[in-house]
Amino acid sequence: MSNVRTSSSAVRYGAVTPSDSTDLQFKRLYVGGTGNVVVKNAVDGAAVTFSAVPAGAQLDVSGGRVMAATTATNIVWMDW
Repeated sequence: MSNVRTSSSAVRYGAVTPSDSTDLQFKRLYVGGTGNVVVKNAVDGAAVTFSAVPAGAQLDVSGGRVMAATTATNIVWMDW
């Protein structure tokens, strides 16, 4: 369970360039453009696809990478 409160502000954030080799550390993703988001878990290395994520959605998910197979655009990672 995360200790992140939705009312708290992210202290680290940045633009995402989907990549199979760039490591990130995030607890939430903002998706600016509709598409699939493929996230690799930082703990066990498993990848999961969030399909048809709508523009403006926020995914409350911890991860280590946003994989190159991602089709969504204008993604921002956030961490607390």
